[in-house]
Parts: sequence; C-alpha cells; structure tokens
Amino acid sequence: GDEFEAMTLVEKAKRICTNGSVTCVIEYIFDGSRYRCIVTDPELESAGLLYGSFTLILAGVACPRVGNPRLNPPTPSEPFAEAARDFVELRLLQRELKVTLNGTDKSGVCLVGTVHHPRGNIASEVLKNGLGRISDWTIRMMNPGDVPPLRIAENAAKRANLGVFENYTPPTLTGASEFMGTVIEVISGDTLVILPSGETYDDESKLKKVSLASIRAPRAGNERSGKPDEPYASECKDRLRVLTVGKLAKVNIHYEKEIPMGPNNTEKRQFGTVSVGKRADIGEVLITEGLATTQRHRDDDEKSVRYDELVAAESITKAANKGVHSDKEYKKKTANDLSDPKKAKTYAGSLQRAGQTKAIVDYVFNGSRFKLFVPSENCHVMFALSNIRCPQPSPNQAAISRGQARPAEPFGDASKRHSRMNVQQRQVDIICTGVTQGGVMTGDLYVGQGAQRRNYCIELVASGLATVDQRKIDYGEAPKVLIDSQTAAQNNKLGIWSIKQIVKDEPKTKTFDNAEDRLLDIQISEIRSGNHFFFRVVGDESAKVIDDGMKIFTDTNGTNGAPCEIKAGKLVAALFHDGSTKSWYRAKVIEKTDKGKVKVLFVDHGNVAVVSPATHLRPLDMTLGTDQIPAVAKEAVLALTKVRPLEEDDGIDAARTFQGMAWGKDLKARVHGETEGQVVVTLYDSDTDSPSVNEKLTGEGLARLGKRDEIYGTLDRMGNSDAIAKLMKDLKKAQEKARKSRKGMWIYGEIPEEDED
Repeated sequence: GDEFEAMTLVEKAKRICTNGSVTCVIEYIFDGSRYRCIVTDPELESAGLLYGSFTLILAGVACPRVGNPRLNPPTPSEPFAEAARDFVELRLLQRELKVTLNGTDKSGVCLVGTVHHPRGNIASEVLKNGLGRISDWTIRMMNPGDVPPLRIAENAAKRANLGVFENYTPPTLTGASEFMGTVIEVISGDTLVILPSGETYDDESKLKKVSLASIRAPRAGNERSGKPDEPYASECKDRLRVLTVGKLAKVNIHYEKEIPMGPNNTEKRQFGTVSVGKRADIGEVLITEGLATTQRHRDDDEKSVRYDELVAAESITKAANKGVHSDKEYKKKTANDLSDPKKAKTYAGSLQRAGQTKAIVDYVFNGSRFKLFVPSENCHVMFALSNIRCPQPSPNQAAISRGQARPAEPFGDASKRHSRMNVQQRQVDIICTGVTQGGVMTGDLYVGQGAQRRNYCIELVASGLATVDQRKIDYGEAPKVLIDSQTAAQNNKLGIWSIKQIVKDEPKTKTFDNAEDRLLDIQISEIRSGNHFFFRVVGDESAKVIDDGMKIFTDTNGTNGAPCEIKAGKLVAALFHDGSTKSWYRAKVIEKTDKGKVKVLFVDHGNVAVVSPATHLRPLDMTLGTDQIPAVAKEAVLALTKVRPLEEDDGIDAARTFQGMAWGKDLKARVHGETEGQVVVTLYDSDTDSPSVNEKLTGEGLARLGKRDEIYGTLDRMGNSDAIAKLMKDLKKAQEKARKSRKGMWIYGEIPEEDED
C-alpha cells in the first residue's frame, strides 16, 4: 500500500464512510496499542485511498513497548509488553475490522482511533487485563461517552493488581479523604486555604491548603524577577474568590503530591474536588468559563475522579473559543498601585470625596491594616482603620530575612487571624477620612450585607482585639460607641484586657517643667518663614555677657581672617557687617559650598550667611564656647501650624505678615516643649488672653493646622496641657473661618493635593 497524508484519511472517512468508520485489515501488531493497518473500505476507492497503509495508535490506551533486538545494543521489552502484543494479535491480526479515526499524533503521521471488535472495544479488554494504562493525550480525542468504560476497566485491573498494576497501591492520604470547611483564602486560581468545620482558628496549622484536582489555572507572575502573569491569571483567581471565600465547602481529597517550594524545600499538597452550594465541582465551573484548563497528567499519575467530565467540559469551551482558548489577543487589566506615598496622597482627596466606596481586601497585614483593591477607582491602596490600634502580630519570614522583624505583642496574632477569617478577600465598604505621611489611607470599614452589616472597628474593639487610640480619647475625637465598646471589653476582660496592662516607660521629647505656666518675654532675632524663627529672651544675662565678650574679641584681633579648622558643627568666629561696622560673632559651620565658601549659622542671632573662610573666619577663644556661655538665640516654631514654603506667594505673604506682627516688638511666648531642637511656642503681642499670633496667621489663611497624625504626634511630645488643647480648638475655628472666607491658601476652597506633602 501507499503512504498518504494522515489527516486526509480522517477527513474523508468522516464525510464518505458509513457512520464515519473505515474498514481496515490489521496487518501488523507493533505492540498492544500500535498497529499497521491497510484500508480496504470500498467507499474510499473514489478518494484514491483504497489499499493505503497507515500506523494506528489505539485511542485511550498506552501499552508497554516491545523491545527491538536488531538495534545495537538491543533494547529490552518493557514488562508485560509481549503479553499485551500476544493478547491483541490473537484477537486482531489479519482481521478486517471497523476503525473509528479520531485524529493524529503531534507529528501528523500516525492516526489515533478506536478498533471495533465484533465482541466489543479492544481497548477495554486490554485495560481490564492490566496490559496497558489509559493514555491521557489520546483519550481526549475520543467521544466523552466512550470514556467511562475504559475508566471502569482500568480501575478493575488496579483493584485486582493485574499486569502493569501488579504493584499498584491506592494513594495514601495524611488526613481525612472528605471534610467540610470554610474557605479562608484563595492563594491562586486553583489553590485554596480552608478551615475544617469544628476546628477553632487559633493557629495557622489548623488551616488546610487544598488544590483543585486535575485543574491547571493560569500562573501568576513574579514582579521581582520580571516574569509576567499568564493570560487570565487574575480573572481566574478572582472568580475562584467570588465562588468560595467565606462559604462552606465540601472537599473530597483524591491524591497528594510533593510540591517544590524553593531550594531543598517541598510541601505535601492535597488535591481534591471542592463543592460549594449547588456547584458540585468548582474546578469544572472555572473550565466551563474558560478561565482554567485540565491538567495534562502522565499516564501513571493519579487524577480527579471527575477527570473525564472535566475534559468534556474543556472540549466544549474550546469549541466556543472562551477565555484561555480564545484566538483574540489578551489585554491585561492594569490597576494603579497607590502603595507609593506620593501617589497615595495625590489620590487621597478623590477617595475622601467619594464617600462610601466598595473595596476588596487583598491582604491582611495585621488586625487593622490591609491592602485593598478599589474597583471604582481601579487602584490598590494601603488602608488602616482610624481611631483604633491592633497589637503587632508575629513577623513573617520575609521580614525576618530582611532584618525588619518587630516582636509580636500579646493578641497580635489573634487579631490578625480574626481579620483573615472575617474580611480577607471579602467585599467591604470603606469611608476614607485621611491619609498618613506614609501614604496609608485611614477611615472606617464595614463588612457584611443587609442585617449582617457591621462596623469592623467596633467589632475588633468589642472583642478585645484592638484598643481605641488614647490620643483621640484625650482630645474628644474618638466616637462614643468605640469608647463604650472598649469599656465593655475591659469590664469583661476580653482579649487584650484579659492580661495585666504594662505601662511602658518611654522617654519623651524634652518638655519644660510647669509648661502650662511657663511664659517668656522675648524678642525675635531672625525670621525664616511664616512659622519658623529665632528669638532672644528679654533680660537674658547670657546675651550681655557674650555681646561684651565678642566686642573685646573684635578689639583684640581686628577684623582680619585667620586659618581655622572648618568642618560641619565646628564653632568659629565669623565676621559680620551690621550696617555700620564689622564685628566678630560666634558662628557654627553648617557646610562647605561647592565654590570654596562656607555656610555658617550665627548662634546668638539665628541668621545664616555664606562667607569666605580666608577673610571672614578665625578660631574662637575657648572661653567663648557654647559650653561656657550657651547660645543666646533659640530656634522656635509656632505650635500646631503649617505654612507654605517661601518659594510660593502664600509662603512669602505668611513670612511678611508674621514680620509685621512680631518684628521689633516685645512678645510673650508660651513654651509647650521642644521637638527636634526647636522650641514649640504660642506667641502673643502682650496679653495672653488676646488672640495669639498662631491664631491670627491661621485666620488670615496664611497658616493651617497639620494633619491629624502630625497634630497628635506633636501633642504626644508636648505632653498633656490645657493650653495646647485650647490652642488647637482656637486654630480649628480660625481655620474654618478662613476656609469659608476663601482667604490666603483657601482661595479655591480647599488645599491642592500637592500642598499636603
């Protein structure tokens, strides 16, 4: 017979031959599942295919290979290969039989088909006697209705340990083969984390990681290595999340495998069928929607008991060109990642104005801090619950390896587990109220629907898994319902309140004794911006001593420069022209400039100058050092205020207005404390009962209150005082008045986002 294009025979047979089956003579048996056939069907004579010969691979079966003694060295036969060939030769050799052709192999040379013996399908008989295994790639070509008899035959041979299955043992499972549980998390498009029913989620070891048997979901990429997601990876994972998370599932485990998890590390993973509600197999749902494919198993691999149904569903999806089987180019949906602080601050305003917004919790960092996806804004954000604080959970391995691990606090893990159980990968409602300097959105979060909808902040506090921010309680900003919930948890000794509370003796930034009553008479010696200045205390004897000392120094040394050591922080004498004469003053070296000059700060006045070291600097006598006579000028800032920089018009206006209010006048300063080397003060013209300079600048729209976190940080450092609490209330009123009047920076009704940085 002549060779011919294999697919030509397949196509002609389906169109011309009765019932699509070709009459052939089995001329030669290579092994139990490969034969040489000659076409003897008269219906194909017109097509020129009569007496053509071809190699047939038996559909659905793979038999052991027969060795070749003619090779050098000769190859031996695989176990039971001779028995399989003899079994088939006895029944098929030189017989004229009907053959249903299903397709070709990858090379397009060999045909795949089913041989119809008068007494049945030869493939079933081969499998029943243990002389072959089911072949995954050829069984996919068969009609789904013809597959179950083959599965039944193979399973019978396995149970009887016949032939190639003589050493077969059913897969052993480390746990129950069937259990019910609640889906806690979807790790990927085919892997779930489940809490078995009856178990208390008090440790991560109680969770079971289960992968869908015989399902392959598109793989997620790796940003660090630059590997992109496979098409439909995110859609598959999200669909599985919608179908399962938070719901009761029935799990039937079929087999286990060792999964590589890194160098020299493996994990034993269970694979099974997951049923949720009326959906008997979640994996089949994913395949039907074109979001996943069936796993291509080796012939001796364990498979899902529903493998044939999965393959049939996949063939229908392929025919419909759905999802991963589509010919259309895949376009990945990209979302804005607002974990970068600058981006987060830019978007903060729009999220706050949006009010209540739907979001999905992507990840739980601790009980009150999450990563969210906001569909309406197509962005990922870091989000923290406002008004409360959850204890620190145990660090993960990544943090430990980077050396950034923080020690766990009591009930930190319990708080995190509670959030994983109740909000992770769930749809929630959020109301954004602010954003931190680190770009974390803050606000309220609501979980549940209808009558089950609840404020998650209240739930955590009432369970004793979070505490209300003490600063907000002190300043009356914490909601009463939160305070009441915390009081109830304390009384019932729940969670955090079940253990003795340890009061940390943390060192605070320096505060002045009796800060409430500490008033100073001052004069401003230098203005740096609308709220940053230097001052001298009126009547400070150090000022007279150092002024007299530097006059004597000038008279003694003249006004010529002298070589001296120049390094940052070094105290030297610097020459300054006050408009009438040149004199030496104490100065601290700030830095060398790139033009060979030196930038210095005059420590007794607060002004900065750039001078030539050869002509304007000389060593300072040791008796005039700041260790002997303290610096007279004190650096200060107006308490609780922020102004625009001098590069902007509003910043210049603020500095000029401040100069008009304070320069050359005797002022009263109420000192609240010190932070970062700067004295924090409230300034008054004369009477402390009159509006302060801080309030006046804010009322003109030239200064404003900082953000909540900044204010509370300042209040913590300053210590509790009625004076600073009153100042905060006065500034709020002044700011609101300026905003309504559209004064200064409020000319457009609100501050542009970039000004919040």
